[in-house]
Amino acid sequence: MKVLFSNPPWWVKSEHYVQSRGNVFTAGVRAGSRWPFTFLSRSKPDRFFYGDYLPYPFFMGYATTYAQKNTDANIIFRDSLGLRESYRTFLEYIKTENPEMIVIESATPSWEHDSNLIRRLKRKWPHLKIVVTGPISSKAEEIMEELPIHACIKGEYEKGIVRVINGEEGILLHDLLTKKEMNAAPFPYYDEEHARIYCDAGSLGGHLPHAHVWSSRGCPYKCIFCVWPATMTGNDPDGSNRRTVRHYSKDYMEGFVTELVEKYKFKSIYFDDDTFNLGNKHVIHMCEVMKKVGVPWSAMCRADTVKMETWQLMKDSGCFGVKLGFESGNQFVVDKIVNKHLNLDYAASVVHHLHDIGLIIHGTFTFGLPGETKEQMMDTQRYIASLPFDSVQKSGTAEIEGTPLATLAKEGSLSAYEAATIDENYSAEVDGKVKWDRLARGEI
Repeated sequence: MKVLFSNPPWWVKSEHYVQSRGNVFTAGVRAGSRWPFTFLSRSKPDRFFYGDYLPYPFFMGYATTYAQKNTDANIIFRDSLGLRESYRTFLEYIKTENPEMIVIESATPSWEHDSNLIRRLKRKWPHLKIVVTGPISSKAEEIMEELPIHACIKGEYEKGIVRVINGEEGILLHDLLTKKEMNAAPFPYYDEEHARIYCDAGSLGGHLPHAHVWSSRGCPYKCIFCVWPATMTGNDPDGSNRRTVRHYSKDYMEGFVTELVEKYKFKSIYFDDDTFNLGNKHVIHMCEVMKKVGVPWSAMCRADTVKMETWQLMKDSGCFGVKLGFESGNQFVVDKIVNKHLNLDYAASVVHHLHDIGLIIHGTFTFGLPGETKEQMMDTQRYIASLPFDSVQKSGTAEIEGTPLATLAKEGSLSAYEAATIDENYSAEVDGKVKWDRLARGEI
């Protein structure tokens, strides 16, 4: 059996964007992005431009090599979205390779597009077994009823896809790798064609090309909108279940990062964990790894999960910048709506410290949360202005299937998010970029 792990193209015609120059294309990012969204792309169909935001498709990459190791199937990987292929090129590739099974990872923002593409694939190749994975699998029952799907796998899908290749079909529930299995698994998929296309450097400066890697899976925190800990590395759609973290070992990470740098000549490493710096021990281990590897690095972090002196250890081992999630500059919103458990005064002191020791600081914030007032959003703007960020990400809060936010929208209230309310001031939107643009224009 030939099995294709595919991240299909996602090109969009959207009235939400005002095109300031001719022949501009709206593209999406899907697998690899915690919150898939669309944006004006410098790439065009079949004309790839390096430098736009493009994350490595982590779950897909790990599942590809896991299936190669644990099945007899002929496994192939194609990130058509990452390569910015046209639909014609994508379909020609499928025609040429003629897989018997195709695995597609999807989420709410791209689902209308992806479901139409799935129907198109099934019409052209009725024999093709289509497997759906990703956050959209939170609505697996509905998907199986409405679409010609062979299987729908919930959560991270290494084990699930092996079971499907070996004959199972239908809905497969969460079956996560144990920490031992995770550290015994092969490194995620890379090849010469794909390795150096991924990019997430606009906020943290140069050192390109860089590799996107995980040093852990999962996050114990329960931010209302956060997708992967609720849907992929856990099963917690309402914020009431326990969420866990599994770290890759020091030896695993040293072998993986060393191979990436030596084979593909990456100039830096970006740790795109849900939260890289969960505890001093893990961070110290990664600092030791990066000292040996000897290339600059950056990471997605929280402000409050390591000791203050650990930031300097990171800097000394080659870390040049961090992304920090704040979500809001209003403490009530952080506590009662987002449920982030972050003290904003302490977080501000960390930002000043990072600035003082010379790290690049990128702050991430979201607007349009359920129950959030205009004045609270202005508090966020004032908080941002008060701190020495090098760059800031402002996005609209996207409502993605499987998250507590999506559950709140269905049920009206959630005990863990006591001030989150779906009222006349809340605007539901699955694409955070579109929502932010509408907020900025005053439409909502």
